[in-house]
Amino acid sequence: MPSLIRLLVILGVLGGIGYGVMWALANLVEPTPREMSITVPLDRKTP
Repeated sequence: MPSLIRLLVILGVLGGIGYGVMWALANLVEPTPREMSITVPLDRKTP
């Protein structure tokens, strides 16, 4: 039984760390906007 509790605690700590990393990436990192250009081929046929 103690090994089960230890496993659950380790999984909980790892999950908390993963959640914290995702939160930090979502809220603290600002993406730099940049201009995009997409070339569309002219040989496409419209139905």
